[in-house]
Amino acid sequence: MTQSIDFIFDFASPNAYLVHRALPALLKRTGADINYVPCLLGGIFKATGNQAPMMAFGGVKGKLDYDRLEIVRFIQNHNISAFKMNPNFPVNTLLLMRGAIVAQTDDKLEDYIEAGFVAMWERGLKMDEPEVFASAMAEAGFDGEKMLARTQDTSVKDRLMQNTNDAVARGCFGIPTFYIGDEMFFGKERLPQMEALLSQ
Repeated sequence: MTQSIDFIFDFASPNAYLVHRALPALLKRTGADINYVPCLLGGIFKATGNQAPMMAFGGVKGKLDYDRLEIVRFIQNHNISAFKMNPNFPVNTLLLMRGAIVAQTDDKLEDYIEAGFVAMWERGLKMDEPEVFASAMAEAGFDGEKMLARTQDTSVKDRLMQNTNDAVARGCFGIPTFYIGDEMFFGKERLPQMEALLSQ
């Protein structure tokens, strides 16, 4: 029986982008499937009392430098070549995540996820600006203006909120978070642990 990984994600996280690039090789080696679950990182933080690393550890000598070192190591280990830090970081991704719900409704989530991560972490676009969002999605083959309008639908807003609440109820406190059955894994460094479980 094919095993499945639930990936709780938000485009706001550079580590979510890095995992997105590293996952295909893991899926190929293990034969597992991936289920991307759009959630709002800000909502997860609010519900759990968590903070972004730059806030939580900004006063800890050496901690953020080490986090950057881990990013460099991950990029090198997984041959990720196109990543660049978004100059507009942090970007409010509410619009992007609502767009993910729209794309999921249209059965186009996979293409949308690729477009969103490229816009955020390869092109460095300010994706919380509606006109930038619409333009980037149009370039990626979507009807950007129509998608922008649909992000305001109550059903879309409610679905994103429900996904976020469900993730918190499941134990999620940050992104990237993964579930294999009832087993939870947090952070890009957990990929080897996930692969070990999938390979049992």
